[in-house]
Amino acid sequence: MIEEVKKKVVNMYHEQKLAHAYLFVTNNIDKALIDILEIIKQIFCPEKYNEECNKCNICNLINQQYLPSLVIIKPDGKTIKKEQILELKKQFSTKPIYTKENIYIIKNAECLNAASANTMLKFLEEPEDDIIGFFITNNVNNVINTIKSRCEIINLFYDRSVLEINTIDNEENYKHYEVAKDYLRKIMVEKKDGIMYNNSDLLNIFSEREDIKKVFQILVLIFEELLKYKYNLDNQFNKVNLDFLVDLDKYKIIEKINLLNEFLDNLNSNANLELLLDRFVIEMS
Repeated sequence: MIEEVKKKVVNMYHEQKLAHAYLFVTNNIDKALIDILEIIKQIFCPEKYNEECNKCNICNLINQQYLPSLVIIKPDGKTIKKEQILELKKQFSTKPIYTKENIYIIKNAECLNAASANTMLKFLEEPEDDIIGFFITNNVNNVINTIKSRCEIINLFYDRSVLEINTIDNEENYKHYEVAKDYLRKIMVEKKDGIMYNNSDLLNIFSEREDIKKVFQILVLIFEELLKYKYNLDNQFNKVNLDFLVDLDKYKIIEKINLLNEFLDNLNSNANLELLLDRFVIEMS
């Protein structure tokens, strides 16, 4: 799916159908940045591009982050500041070097504050032919609407689990799968006992951290399959005991995937398990 998205964007450029700005919604900002850089290489590489391209100067400059016509903006502290956007505009007041277009990438687009977003709108409201923009976010709900509405949205989701969807209900994983479905229904539908479900329906069954991890990996897979179903990429979504999920909109599903992946990241850091689970239930429900 990732390669298909990259190929689609590259083809749109060569067919002169590329929009002036894209918002990539993802569950892994760093991987998305790498893939966007690969897209830029494929678009502008004068050679026959391959992943280990070392022939052309453009790919080498992108790898070293020295390509003059490419600017990557990241949050300065907790926000992207107005001064960063003003500097971008100053750099792009001249014609691009080495590439046909100037390219900017805004990492963590949800960190644009009101001042920087308003400054950014000049690019988006009056797009120039020689400027292409890529915004990346893992929290699309927090991206300012004036930015979001002026970008073409592309979803780029990565499999964070070692499990495969066709193995989550096999003999080895069956118990974890059933617990995952039951736990999900209780915290999202029944709700009344909230964090009590952590002890009664999860920790009472699994005491090992690895078992909890597998349950949450299965939950990620469930929501990823639901997202594919919503985007008509997969007509098969197992609704058995999961019918309560079908009415969720795409952005809510993305939000849940982000919460689950955040939990798994924290779980790997050996944080207190019970506190993590209590926080997860509160945020999820």
